[in-house]
Amino acid sequence: MRVVALAVTLAALLQAGTDGLIEGVVRDRVTGEPIVGAVVTILGTSVGTVTDLQGRYRISPVRAGQYDVRFTYIGYRATVVRAVRVLADLRTTLNAELEPSSVEMEAVEVRAVRPLIQRDLAATAFMVGSEKMALLPVSTVNDVLALQPGTTAEGNVRGGKTTDVVFLIDGLPVMDVLGGGASASVPRSAITGITLQTGGFDAEYGNAQSGVVNIVTRAPSRTTRWVVRHERDNWVGGLNDEHSGWIETEVAGSGPLIGDRLHFFTANVLHTDETRWWQDFQRQVSAPVVTEFSGISKLEWDVGSSDRLSLQAIYSWRRWRDYEFSWRFNLAGLPERERRAGRGTVQYVTSPAMGLTVKGTASLYAQQSKIGDERIGGQPTAYEYDFFLRYIVRGKRHWWSDARQFVWTARVEAVYDGWKDQMWKIGAELHQYDLRSDLQKVEPQRTYFGKPIVGAPLLNFSNGYSYRPRSGSVYVQDKAQVESEGSILTAGIRWDFLDPLACRPIVEFIPTMPGEYRQMVVGDAPATFKQQISPRLSYTAPVGPRVFVFMNVGHYFQFPLFDQLYAGLRPEVIAGSSKNVSAGNPDLQPERTVAWELGLKVSLDDMTVGSVTYYRKRMTNQLDAKTLIPFDSKSAGDYGFAAYVNNAEAKAEGVEVIMTRESGERLRGSLSYTLMFTEGVTEAAEQGINYAQWGFPVAAESYALSWDQRHTIKADAEWSLWNRLHLNAVLLYNSPRPYTYYPTRDGYQQLDTTKAFLPNNRRMGHVWFINFKASLDFPINSQGMLTLFADGRNILGRSNVRWMDSNGRVGGELGDPSATYDPRRVRIGLEMRL
Repeated sequence: MRVVALAVTLAALLQAGTDGLIEGVVRDRVTGEPIVGAVVTILGTSVGTVTDLQGRYRISPVRAGQYDVRFTYIGYRATVVRAVRVLADLRTTLNAELEPSSVEMEAVEVRAVRPLIQRDLAATAFMVGSEKMALLPVSTVNDVLALQPGTTAEGNVRGGKTTDVVFLIDGLPVMDVLGGGASASVPRSAITGITLQTGGFDAEYGNAQSGVVNIVTRAPSRTTRWVVRHERDNWVGGLNDEHSGWIETEVAGSGPLIGDRLHFFTANVLHTDETRWWQDFQRQVSAPVVTEFSGISKLEWDVGSSDRLSLQAIYSWRRWRDYEFSWRFNLAGLPERERRAGRGTVQYVTSPAMGLTVKGTASLYAQQSKIGDERIGGQPTAYEYDFFLRYIVRGKRHWWSDARQFVWTARVEAVYDGWKDQMWKIGAELHQYDLRSDLQKVEPQRTYFGKPIVGAPLLNFSNGYSYRPRSGSVYVQDKAQVESEGSILTAGIRWDFLDPLACRPIVEFIPTMPGEYRQMVVGDAPATFKQQISPRLSYTAPVGPRVFVFMNVGHYFQFPLFDQLYAGLRPEVIAGSSKNVSAGNPDLQPERTVAWELGLKVSLDDMTVGSVTYYRKRMTNQLDAKTLIPFDSKSAGDYGFAAYVNNAEAKAEGVEVIMTRESGERLRGSLSYTLMFTEGVTEAAEQGINYAQWGFPVAAESYALSWDQRHTIKADAEWSLWNRLHLNAVLLYNSPRPYTYYPTRDGYQQLDTTKAFLPNNRRMGHVWFINFKASLDFPINSQGMLTLFADGRNILGRSNVRWMDSNGRVGGELGDPSATYDPRRVRIGLEMRL
């Protein structure tokens, strides 16, 4: 048995983030002639094909994952290619040479080797497979993203806000459409791979300005397999205070149910956590502070040789309490929070004609988010503070919420690659929403410096709404190879729409006496129908055998969150006398980004690749908020209410230098350096009105945003010894990020009243972490494996600064420990695969 290397070329986009394609040519090893009618089979599946008159074959669609592919023909020795990696959205070119043989012999085994450079991917994308994830010191998808170039620990991507990133599971979004952010997760054992696209994402991806995260889950296996994992950071109990009571248990299984037709997969995880604040919590609330259960289950029916019917359910439940240092002596006064989310999906994939693949998907996503156990009754009263107005010692936070969202989605996609050197892709989707939100929230007024204003009217943020908007999109894309094994041009365009199906109140301010006004709702106006056209273009070309260049330019967009469209639209809310009510604006337009990048990739040797990428982004139509009543109005406190508007801008540019060594028997790893500049005129939709409330003029010029960390270095190194012991070390560094230095003596008045207010005028300290993971494998039988591992975070125990107050103090007046990132933690666990 011989082991040789075959190149596997990964290329053009295919099926909506879950499937790939395998194609190639089968030849006679001696003569080099193509073999007609050779049988190509993906082992462990019912998928296969035969070669045509030119010896070519194509298998599509193929679920993303790792496979063994077998090539056979009468009169030739069979060849099996091991560990063929099929990535979502990419093409795998796998060529084979069969050796003539007059007698039946043992099959030749060939180990597939990925090429160092994906020559026809004209974008910036980082892919982490399940094997790599198992060796890294990571627990969540966000941990994986934080290791990639151009990202921050909080989740900003290439200078964008954290909400500028869309999260997909198997190509479908799992986003909180009311408040933003990912709203569901899946267990680690369910993940085949994670892809982060930070630049040049194609026309099939919409409603994202900075990045697309696609989590591809495992397909049901043809043989029965089970995985059990348990890990925790408090094995030694009270002997060690460096823990958070972090415990996680996971069980996953897969296999056949009915012959070779129906197969299942399920993975479920239970997570409990006492948080890093367990010493404060244990005296006031029962443990655990965080409880979360999540999972995924699938049924897959092989209807025919090219047809597949899939049923999928994703579900999660989380209950937790927030921690605020100023409440540390009254943590029971903070409301408990709960979120339930789930998504059911039906999907049918068919290939009705040669070169044509069609996928139809229908799904329902449901989420309920609750804060507090019961509504706020009566007139809310102010909290009771200690003598120095630093800690809240008595009272309950006046915050109750029940928000529900249902999203029905229908999607159809078609890929046609029957024309030589071209691949066409077209798709359409429609979303119908049912949104309901009921919020009661009353907060004390505070100065910019965080001190409560005793005796001042409470701020009322309460609102409620119920709407049924709809949105949809259509896209088309063509990827054409200009020359054989040469340059590739990709052009795409998408059209998106959002119909809010809401009305905007028409408010007039009636003067009652000098300096005083009364609000009056005099009618309403229908919200505008919103649409967006987004062209995308990319090009890549080789410059010699080891070098290629790529460039792309695109228009990207993101519709506002529904809370920003609808909150506070009820006339009785606007007409009330509450102060600082943030009113939604259903006439908001999409935020828009125009971005381009230029890159160069070089194969430095047979195992190492280097790249340099320059990118530039301009973000317009960013959300801000402005007051809609003069500040000297006495009838409504200082002013009436604030509404969201599109008037802010931002820009980002940077250079990413990356060196990666993905192959090698003992040492693998990567090293990246990012230089990035991010400037804008606002960091959040509410920032402008808050500055106005505090009496600060809005900055007339752009300034460095708080996630502008300029210099970033990330490195990971993996050592494998005796094929059983695996060591992985990760270094994360970023230069100081900005904060606003505007000192005060008493927390109410700035120290220098003549000094102009300029946001983010100073920078904090350097931030760096060293994490590690050690894994030791023990074979159980021919297929089973027991793995013991230790996962350490911030192993040097460095106190890395997260925020500083306006006086330049870490943690402010109270020395709040949440001003630093998590301290040292070590988790120990075991995993058994059967």
